[in-house]
Amino acid sequence: MAAVSAAFFREFAGGTAASTAFEMRTAVALGSNLGDRLYNLCAARQKIIDLPDAQPPVLSSAIYETDPVDCEPGAQKFLNAVVEFDYEGGPLNLWNQLAAIEIALGRPPHHQRNVSRKIDIDLLYFGDMEIDRNELQLPHPRIHKRKFVLQPLADIRPELILPRQAKRVRELLAQLDDSCNVVRLRNDWEL
Repeated sequence: MAAVSAAFFREFAGGTAASTAFEMRTAVALGSNLGDRLYNLCAARQKIIDLPDAQPPVLSSAIYETDPVDCEPGAQKFLNAVVEFDYEGGPLNLWNQLAAIEIALGRPPHHQRNVSRKIDIDLLYFGDMEIDRNELQLPHPRIHKRKFVLQPLADIRPELILPRQAKRVRELLAQLDDSCNVVRLRNDWEL
């Protein structure tokens, strides 16, 4: 972990790509409630796994239809999923690439928080790293409170213990008192 932490801090201090390269198991949450929601999720997933630093194995949850949480009144239901993969690089680099994917798929660069959107990509965790910066917080600060994230994550990593948590993902999900409807829509990612 010391090598990872040193590489991480060099990256934020302006280190070169060669001096900061390392591989970490990482996961992203995908959400969409505008337009062709299934297409939006599938396109985002494909762009993520096509990133040069994203490496197999790629684990993809089922796709769930969920009630909107903390959105504007009248917001449509979301489709949500989680994708996990190995990443050879730093978390800030990945975070920037995910933001570029959102823009490429039609999300305005300065989209208001908690408002309906074509695509939302959240970096959930990056190995065991804990980061608390304005631009990036890892693990995602609300991951353990969101059924629409924990349910798909439990599909692929039920035994995972997230940084800053003492319980497994499946245990966090079981204890969650969340009235949000999370309904498995489909298991495959075919359009």
